[in-house]
Amino acid sequence: MATAQQEVSVDLALQGGGSHGAFTWGVLDRLLQEQWLTIEGISGTSAGAMNAAVLVDGYAEEGRVGARRKLHQFWRMVANAAMFSPIQRTPLNVLLGSWSLENSPAYQLMDMTARMLSPYDLNPYGGNPLAMILDNCLDFERIANGPIKLFISATNVHTGAGKVFRQEQMSTAVLLASACLPTLYHAVEIDGEYYWDGGYSGNPTLGPLMLGSSANDTILVQINPVLRDEIPTTAHAITNRINEVSFNAGLLKELRMIAFLRRSICSQFQEGNRWATMRMHRITTDMMLKLDYSSKLNAEWSFLVVLRDEGRRAAEQFLTEHGHRIGKEATLDLDAMLPSHE
Repeated sequence: MATAQQEVSVDLALQGGGSHGAFTWGVLDRLLQEQWLTIEGISGTSAGAMNAAVLVDGYAEEGRVGARRKLHQFWRMVANAAMFSPIQRTPLNVLLGSWSLENSPAYQLMDMTARMLSPYDLNPYGGNPLAMILDNCLDFERIANGPIKLFISATNVHTGAGKVFRQEQMSTAVLLASACLPTLYHAVEIDGEYYWDGGYSGNPTLGPLMLGSSANDTILVQINPVLRDEIPTTAHAITNRINEVSFNAGLLKELRMIAFLRRSICSQFQEGNRWATMRMHRITTDMMLKLDYSSKLNAEWSFLVVLRDEGRRAAEQFLTEHGHRIGKEATLDLDAMLPSHE
């Protein structure tokens, strides 16, 4: 920042999106360099849950430096594990600089097989390569006692309702549940209940930050595009857009609720209403418009680094343009999300 800033407490809301979560890694890496920004709470889903837990663990161990180091370590471990995956880019995709896996024979086989067989048929023991990474990377006792509040979302398979796990409940199972795509992995059992990806119920959910944190500013790191100009016409494009719409639905509902409360509640009553007074900010990138759904499974280190660097760039741009407004006013126009007749 060009000028010194007064210290501001903020919450972070981190979306999921597979390997695209490396964009969020870059955003966090840049925000952690700002000493005037104090992170009070984080809500995360799927890859956002991984980033959140890793940051909280690293911060509890060694402050900002530890959080940045731990995030780098986690994504390096993800990339190392992906080296042994049969799902890789084709030589033509590599030559063209495309990060898509759609032309990969292994990806096509997996995609076709997933339409006919469930993970219970293909993976009877329910193994998940992320489990070992999380076990080796995180100290859950340290997370439970860390200074940053942590809220992780998963979706109850039986009820369809979202479940929010707090930092004292954190475990490898909770993080795997938050990132459990039902076409790829078994539902994750926690205390007799079964869970799928938290993106189906909130990606991420903002409610826990409103109720469990005293910060008045929330920075949303958004991965899944809300707007697309073109109408999808191919099978892959349609599937990609369906995923974006479904994984944005819960978040957009909460953002519209905040906008509605601001518009409808009289100003004299807004001060005591957390939903109505929350100042929302957003960091995102148009780069995601150029990436297809299959690239969310691409965990090549070179791709993760590109996403990380784009996250750093987007965060830098946000800080330059809006950093001075944090703690004073919202920079995300929620009123624009409400139809004019509401």
